[in-house]
Amino acid sequence: MYKLEIRRQAATKLKSLPRNERLRITDKIDQLAVNPDDSALDTKKLKDSELYRLRVGIWRIIYYREDTLRIISIEKLGARGDVYK
Repeated sequence: MYKLEIRRQAATKLKSLPRNERLRITDKIDQLAVNPDDSALDTKKLKDSELYRLRVGIWRIIYYREDTLRIISIEKLGARGDVYK
């Protein structure tokens, strides 16, 4: 199991979402912490970056993964079109 760290921007955005969306996203983040290589998760390494993305519907979660320390740091959370800017 990986330790989760959530940056302030991501936490603020998560709190502002409707309850049902927030629950879907937190379930996927919890699943990511258990096994980031789970094939049921829609994850992908971002091109020319150390970051990864997790897709949950229209939402994208940008995270950094440190395997040696077993840490996942949630950097950004946002809608598909906005999160990569």
